Amino acid sequence: MRSRQIGLHAALTVGGLLMLFPFVWMLFTSAKGVRQMINDPTAWLPDPWTWQNYPDALSTMPFGLAYWNSFYIAALNVVLTLLTSAMAAYAFARIRFRGSGVLFVLFLATQMVPSQVTIVPLYLMLARFGWIDSHLSLIVPTIANPFAVFLLRQFIRAVPIELEEAARIDGAGRWRCFWSIVLPNIRPGLGALGIIVFLASWNSFLFPLIFLNTPELATVPLLLSQFAQQHGATDYGQILAASAIAVVPTLIAFLIGQRKIINSMAASGLGGK
Repeated sequence: MRSRQIGLHAALTVGGLLMLFPFVWMLFTSAKGVRQMINDPTAWLPDPWTWQNYPDALSTMPFGLAYWNSFYIAALNVVLTLLTSAMAAYAFARIRFRGSGVLFVLFLATQMVPSQVTIVPLYLMLARFGWIDSHLSLIVPTIANPFAVFLLRQFIRAVPIELEEAARIDGAGRWRCFWSIVLPNIRPGLGALGIIVFLASWNSFLFPLIFLNTPELATVPLLLSQFAQQHGATDYGQILAASAIAVVPTLIAFLIGQRKIINSMAASGLGGK
């Protein structure tokens, strides 16, 4: 048994190092100069270290504005998704009505439809609303999240219903039970879901590419793509420096939330056999 555990940990360590390799290579290459990448492209360490790539990348493109756009869009997506998903999950978990089971299955079935399939009708709908080339096109369509509803429903079902029954006896209504009893008891699930939604919103590229036209509205992934198109054949150091700048928020969110996500999945029953 001990040999199996050692072999498992060794395999996981090797896998982790392999996954970490591209990130480390990006950091090292972002500190290389153009001359070194032309003369010795396979060199592992920069010689010399060229940290000027970072301020050059920041001054070439408006990364500050793109950071702000991505951050506030992601923040609004997190808040609105948690609010609407929690209310929908509570309705599916606690309120019994005719056809609720079928409706929940149909709602989950929409998760199987790739977003690329619905992008044409979504574009036409947003155009009618006048939301094309607006950040509303990146916020409103993401509020209805089937996975978020499913995840929070699992957490709500784990909350003892006796707590709500006692509150109902004391005169509390549905809203009071939801805000004062259910939400405080599913905070781990809300935290994990918030991190997942934030990462998905920050890394989104397809929707900003299609729905945004004004450069001042660009998000970080979209600006990074434009930066790579302008410097792709001239300076890989600046490209990877810009990539390192873009990945910082997702790395921080992952480091903060990885344990919370794993524990929340296990608590909700999604990590069970």
